[in-house]
Amino acid sequence: MTSVRNTRPRQAVILAGGRGERLRPLSDTVPKHMTPVAGRPFLRHLVEQLRDAGFERFLVLLGYMPEPAIDYFGDGSRLGVRVDYCATPPEWRTARRLKQAMGRMDPVIGLFYCDNYAPLDFDAVWRAWAKQGAPARVAVYSNEDGYSTNNVRVERDARVSAYDKSRGAEGLNGVEIGYYLLRRDLIEAMPALDAPFETLLLPELAQSGRLSAHWTHHRYYGVGSIERLERTRRFFEAGPAILISRDGVLGEPPAGGERGPAPGGWRWKPGSLEALRMLRSAGYKVISLAPGGGPGRMDPDAAARLHASIQSQALRAGGEIAAIHHCSHHWKDGCSCRAPEPGLLFQAQREHDLDLTKTIFVGAGVAGAEAAERAGCVFELASGEAPLLSAVRSRILGMELPEMEFACTAAS
Repeated sequence: MTSVRNTRPRQAVILAGGRGERLRPLSDTVPKHMTPVAGRPFLRHLVEQLRDAGFERFLVLLGYMPEPAIDYFGDGSRLGVRVDYCATPPEWRTARRLKQAMGRMDPVIGLFYCDNYAPLDFDAVWRAWAKQGAPARVAVYSNEDGYSTNNVRVERDARVSAYDKSRGAEGLNGVEIGYYLLRRDLIEAMPALDAPFETLLLPELAQSGRLSAHWTHHRYYGVGSIERLERTRRFFEAGPAILISRDGVLGEPPAGGERGPAPGGWRWKPGSLEALRMLRSAGYKVISLAPGGGPGRMDPDAAARLHASIQSQALRAGGEIAAIHHCSHHWKDGCSCRAPEPGLLFQAQREHDLDLTKTIFVGAGVAGAEAAERAGCVFELASGEAPLLSAVRSRILGMELPEMEFACTAAS
């Protein structure tokens, strides 16, 4: 089985046969995977994501209202992929659909739900799966924000030790969101029952230690319910965004690095206000990230005053900072939000419905680069006398930075 396990899957199998009861009344006339989101069917967003991740062939398992997807995607050639279909009765459950289509599957496949979209680093998913050697791997959302209800228990070694579709068992600590890599022989070995495949496959794999988890703290989006639809639309309709370190990129770092400056002591880095004007003109949402501190760190009220002052100055100069997310912990606390931990990046992601895989983070050091890597975010190391302006012109807006002189501006 070594050669099979080391073969990166190029075929994506998508479960798209359900009636979409939680999406009614929309799903009475349109199958949920064809729900319009940001000007195109939701399924197209998923297909394009998987195509860009290296999947070349798609097998879509249809049931309820199969015609709209077949008519829209055709053979897939206009999207640069090959799309095939297997349409079965709408009342069939997912295990039966998978069994029916088994003969058309590669030895190793990607298996996806038609109503979930999770920004993931597929190269990282693949490397981890190939290294660990478990026959199946699934994406699991950490769910620290209570976005959903946990249905799996994941151990520290990334092994899934329990799955509970009813979501009521003790010790559950994550949400299974699909994005499987698995061997076809696991489907072959499933009982020939008309049931949700998760209830037949996942408990057995978990009990035998053959299912690994790919943890993600990045919120996922979907069209599984009316309640989630508006947030999903915001995610896909959002314009470009940029994350910027407050200290060392937007402004001068505080002396000693132990506390942020008071409002009256804040000094902009040269060129930062001009860079903010350029970003606003280009339609970017700007979000700043600020670290915690040492024994003399700012209290929350002082931080709020400082950030209000910074945002006000940016507006007066023609720029805009939508939010400043601040770690209030002591640097010895071991919190998850202080770089190199990526917590502030995920906090900004959830608050603003960002796609971190398409968002640039401009930071000033190695810790920021590590946080960006762990969050799957694009990182730009700020350097020079005018670090943000240099990054905006050369990396973000594609312009060269001429030699200029700048004066640091103190808060008024």
